[in-house]
Amino acid sequence: MLQNRFKKILVGMDGSANSIRGINEAISLARQSQGVITGIHVLPEFPPSYEINLKSYRAQLSKQAKKFMESAKISSARHGIEFNQKIASSKNAVDTIVGFARKNKFDVIVIGSRGLGSPKAHYIGSVAHGIVNNSKTPVLIVK
Repeated sequence: MLQNRFKKILVGMDGSANSIRGINEAISLARQSQGVITGIHVLPEFPPSYEINLKSYRAQLSKQAKKFMESAKISSARHGIEFNQKIASSKNAVDTIVGFARKNKFDVIVIGSRGLGSPKAHYIGSVAHGIVNNSKTPVLIVK
C-alpha cells in the first residue's frame, strides 16, 4: 500500500527528541516505499541591527544544525535510505517549511509534535500546528 505513496519525505528537524522520533518514523516510511528523505531546519533570522551582536550565537546554531543533520544522514544510511538536507534562514519557520514542501512537491511532511519552542504549547507545538493548518501536503505528526 505504501509502496509508491511516500517517495519524497520532508522532515522538519530541530534536534529535539520529537524531531529525532520524526526522522525515525520517516526512515520507516522510506523503507516501505523506497523513498528519499530530506531534512529541513530553519535557523532564526534576526533583524540586521542584531546580526552583528548575535554572529557567534548564529554560528553556534548553525553548527548544532549541521551536527543533528549529519546524525540523521548516518541513521538513514544505516537503513539504506538516501538523506538530503536543507538548512534555511527565515523569520517564519512554518512558511519556509510549507513553501519548500510545495515547491519541491513532497509527498508528506513528517514533524515532531513539539520541538524546542515555547513550553506553552503542551499538546502540539506552534510550528507543527502552523504546518498542519497551512500545508496542502499531508502531514504526519510524531509524538
